Amino acid sequence: MSNHKIKAGFLVIIFLTSNSSFAIDVNKIKAGSFQMGCSIADPDCGNDEGPQGGTRVHVPQFYIDKLEVSVADYQQCIKSGNCNQPKNYKRNKYCNLDAPNRDQHPVNCVDWDQAQSYCSWKKGRLPYEAEWEKAARAGTTSRYPWGQKVSCKQAILDDGVTIGSVPDEPDGCGEDRTWNRASKSPNAYGLFDMHGNAGEWTANWYADNALKSLYAKGDLKGPNKSKQRVVRGGSWDENKNNLRSSYRNVKPPVSGDSVYGSIGFRCAYDSQ
Repeated sequence: MSNHKIKAGFLVIIFLTSNSSFAIDVNKIKAGSFQMGCSIADPDCGNDEGPQGGTRVHVPQFYIDKLEVSVADYQQCIKSGNCNQPKNYKRNKYCNLDAPNRDQHPVNCVDWDQAQSYCSWKKGRLPYEAEWEKAARAGTTSRYPWGQKVSCKQAILDDGVTIGSVPDEPDGCGEDRTWNRASKSPNAYGLFDMHGNAGEWTANWYADNALKSLYAKGDLKGPNKSKQRVVRGGSWDENKNNLRSSYRNVKPPVSGDSVYGSIGFRCAYDSQ
């Protein structure tokens, strides 16, 4: 079962189990409709983002993590025996698990089922794609929640300009990696890193016409099967267009020989 407490404007869900309790900082996203997909005056939309101005989709009330799941968070799940270890820093320098001084970076290099297992351990699930976009837009209709443009002032990405500690490398705003969570300001819903830092797994399989054929008709969970899962938000090594609120990235749920250094996740929770 769970108890709810309000803390600093956010809902803290305290889950009680037979052995322990743990708290999660989440934000409530109220039920309502929004225009999902291609933003007004956005010339860069793909066909799978639907028409300019968006497609009306209704989303029931839900809760979502204020922050991306961190390395330290995920390590606790590994210790509990409920999560498998993903690829780590020894496997690839862009993987944050076991990397020096990255405990508060988003955990990355995770397969879809590893992300889902963590969320299940937290009594939650991965967010549906429509839930994710509604939370990311935070009531806005522009390309990004702060307007029509993005740079390293707002998010961790490859903006093609910013150089930091790594010479001639704009990835990760010049650091060639993720940053600590919440290094940039939150959106109007109090959510950090919805755009950039780590891209985020969603619960959905990918369908190119999902907005019109499924989500607009009330099926937020579909399609039932596909070859790839939807990833949202863009990441530290992606360009500006990939950080747009409507951009739909896709990846096979199992990385195999690949390294998903750009992908992390956050969890969502059904309304009680």
